Amino acid sequence: MEENIKETVKQMLTEYLQKNGHRKTPERYAILDMIYTIKGHFDIDTLYHSMEDEGQFRVSRATLYNTIILLLDANLVIRHQFGNSSQYERAYKNETHHHMICTECGKVTELEDENLKKAIVETKLKKFTASHYSLYIYGVCSKCTWAKRRKKTNNIKSK
Repeated sequence: MEENIKETVKQMLTEYLQKNGHRKTPERYAILDMIYTIKGHFDIDTLYHSMEDEGQFRVSRATLYNTIILLLDANLVIRHQFGNSSQYERAYKNETHHHMICTECGKVTELEDENLKKAIVETKLKKFTASHYSLYIYGVCSKCTWAKRRKKTNNIKSK
């Protein structure tokens, strides 16, 4: 199944490059392959180190940024803005999910909720046809909540 997905996105990239007059470089295909190997979110640094660890291609950060922009335009990658950092994930055959973002530590957790998905899909939008969506829920994770309570308790005891 994974190999079929990789072959499909490779073909989609080829068609996009041809249609838009871009060169078909081995680096672009290697980056696409690495992105579709990574499960979940990644940032440019993670992608850079993954490429380096794989040892296939030595690509510069500039090449990664330029290729990511190209892959976003080709609808093969999705960008998420979590606070001050951009995170990416593969777009093709990626199950819709929601994100919980801790405003204290910045941790991003994926949330799968069938009732929520169903409610969003069944929502009628006037004069608008949705192609996809993202849902971000901001709050404080249990670890940070616990740490705050502990700190508060320690401050009360020390008085």
